[in-house]
Amino acid sequence: MTDISKENHHTFQAKVTDFWQRFLQNHPGLPADLMYEEPWAFGNSSEMAEELAQLVLIGKKTATTSAAELYTIENEPLPKADTYSILLNGRQEPCAVIYTETVTIISFDEVTAAFAYKEGEGDRSLAYWREVHEAFFRQAYQAAGLAFDHQIPCVCETFRCLYQA
Repeated sequence: MTDISKENHHTFQAKVTDFWQRFLQNHPGLPADLMYEEPWAFGNSSEMAEELAQLVLIGKKTATTSAAELYTIENEPLPKADTYSILLNGRQEPCAVIYTETVTIISFDEVTAAFAYKEGEGDRSLAYWREVHEAFFRQAYQAAGLAFDHQIPCVCETFRCLYQA
């Protein structure tokens, strides 16, 4: 968030906090001091973030894949199971609270058709998943000065949408 002003950052944080409080009010069985992971959005563009967030909101997308090596390069922690996250839409606004159920790391070529289906994108086939994820990862790896291959370690997460705006 280095590219937004302090005022915009404050407004963003206020929206996130308000969204989280509404989630907790709608889930009285959860501890009042429960915390969430850093808010995030899918993909590398506002259009992709919006499209994929909408798939989550309609219940079609219940999984996601990222490249494990890029977390190291960006000095970011790997996702963890049993955590809550605030998903952002393409306008960087909170749109859902998701609960991460599982996190596994497998090679790109070991991702299954069943997992690709849970990603909810395109025709939900493994062929479609491989095509779009290879293109996405090739671009990200090139930008990071790395070479993509079909054995890159992928972080495969499954999640549930617990709350939406």
